[in-house]
Amino acid sequence: MKDETAAEQATDRAELINAVGLHARPSVKLTQLAKAFDCRIEIALSADGPWVDAKSPVKVMRVKAPRGAVLHVRASGTGARAAAAALVGLVREGFGEAMDQPADQSHG
Repeated sequence: MKDETAAEQATDRAELINAVGLHARPSVKLTQLAKAFDCRIEIALSADGPWVDAKSPVKVMRVKAPRGAVLHVRASGTGARAAAAALVGLVREGFGEAMDQPADQSHG
């Protein structure tokens, strides 16, 4: 008997709408969320890749995606659909950051 759950796969995409794109803070939020799922999760700036492990903060920060870029998400394994939906939801919400000004402005 084949385990259908293990073969679960999902892909989705979302535009980066936060002020400065996928910089340090959003990268950490994305990897923390990805680590909450047991499945394999990868991100890319193109459906053709290159794909990087969404659970690696260093690899995610190296993507250096600017505001307006489309972030592609693919997941495979148990919970893949929920994982892809959660990551895309985080991106679509702008990682909880301000949309109209850079998040790294210093006040002082």
